[in-house]
Amino acid sequence: VWSRKNELSLRDRSLVTVTALMAQGLVDSSFEFHLKSAKANGITKSEIAEFLTHAAFYAGWPKAWAAFRMAKEVWTQCDAEDEKQKHANSMVFPIGKPNDAYAQYFTGHSYLAPLSTEQVGIFNVTFEPSCRNNWHKHMADKGGGQILICVAGKGYYQEEGKSVRILMPGDTVNIAPGVKHWHGAAKDSWFSHLAVEVPGENPRTEWCEAVTDEEYNKAEVK
Repeated sequence: VWSRKNELSLRDRSLVTVTALMAQGLVDSSFEFHLKSAKANGITKSEIAEFLTHAAFYAGWPKAWAAFRMAKEVWTQCDAEDEKQKHANSMVFPIGKPNDAYAQYFTGHSYLAPLSTEQVGIFNVTFEPSCRNNWHKHMADKGGGQILICVAGKGYYQEEGKSVRILMPGDTVNIAPGVKHWHGAAKDSWFSHLAVEVPGENPRTEWCEAVTDEEYNKAEVK
């Protein structure tokens, strides 16, 4: 049926399908699938809200409320994925996989893509909007430290006792050993930087307390 070539477009077929399923109260996994298809076929968040509101007067509000909740989840999830993909397309380095190994040291979700693990460690670290890591220090018995090279989005960097620095693509940050600091993304932007490990003897990271909302919000004022 979906491949029939006549007056109905995929967008029209999505609208008919979503309305028919909602009218039957079939707000299940198949309904979620067709909502995602509807978005992919060009139906916007405001349009789906208007469609469901109109249909509610004929199919009943209890069915409509269940459909509204699922539609909100689908469009929010899809919008987030769209923004993530736009960010990925804006740089030459991959976003990588969820940074699960270090998730306990981050507020929000981050992603890690190892670019070099020999000679010098180089990793592309990506932060979703509002994500930041805890205060921390890069330590070593000799040498060590870290260099950040910003490659996409907008972010922040702050050393203890100093003002927040706004980071944009092309900016570089040299972090000396033992300096307590944090870095992360702005509220309205994904952010990626290359983390370059400066060679040293017995290098290690000392993780400290999380960056509070108050500390982070001061960066947003900049």
